[in-house]
Amino acid sequence: MKKFQYSGAMDTLSVHSIQNFINEHKEGKLKPHLKSEPEPTEQGDVTVLVGTNFERIVKDANKDVLVKFYAPWCGHCKALAPVWDELGTAVSNIENLVIAKFDATANEVDGVSIRGYPTLKFYPKDNKEGVEYDGDRDLENFKEWLGKHSSVYKAAMQKHDEL
Repeated sequence: MKKFQYSGAMDTLSVHSIQNFINEHKEGKLKPHLKSEPEPTEQGDVTVLVGTNFERIVKDANKDVLVKFYAPWCGHCKALAPVWDELGTAVSNIENLVIAKFDATANEVDGVSIRGYPTLKFYPKDNKEGVEYDGDRDLENFKEWLGKHSSVYKAAMQKHDEL
């Protein structure tokens, strides 16, 4: 459900300004209002995505990005958190592979609809529509899955094996 925010001052609200707002909406000139937490000033091994930095990081054509969409109150999300942190640490030295998390209760992105928590979605360099992660949720299975689906991870592992 998209929301649009009136940008004018409420004390100057008039029939004319409401009519203009409605016309701009009908003409597709308004951008939806999306929730976003402030962008983190620093990132760790797991990149924190918020509404305002999602497009810039996830849609980067040079990066493979694996995102955990979560809710802070979700028990399954809490159980997955330490494994997700381990995965972030395990691949932190691989350039252009991003392990990220997105609090879907405090942030919104146009075109992303989450139905359950946690939802794991992979955005490879060549498919920024995203692919659902369908593997088991332990460190070794995450690595194995990335080995099959991430060209960045495959290249890094191949280079590592050659050394």
